[in-house]
Amino acid sequence: MAKAQNEGIAFASVLKLATKAFVDGDLSLGLVGSEKFNASTSREIKRALKDISQGKNMSPSFSSAKEAIKYLRDI
Repeated sequence: MAKAQNEGIAFASVLKLATKAFVDGDLSLGLVGSEKFNASTSREIKRALKDISQGKNMSPSFSSAKEAIKYLRDI
């Protein structure tokens, strides 16, 4: 519901469109379990997310591929 609200769409409209798509055969449903990472991968992901939030180990944005290649060659 929050996602629909953030998108500016009434949740009832989402349900109505999803129901129509399901009936028309344009929507199929399935269950997907959440993935569990092993301890090592979990630590690495947490460390990477911490770095990202602190702006560490991040490349600057580039306006062209040439600019990106130059940056990589210069480091």
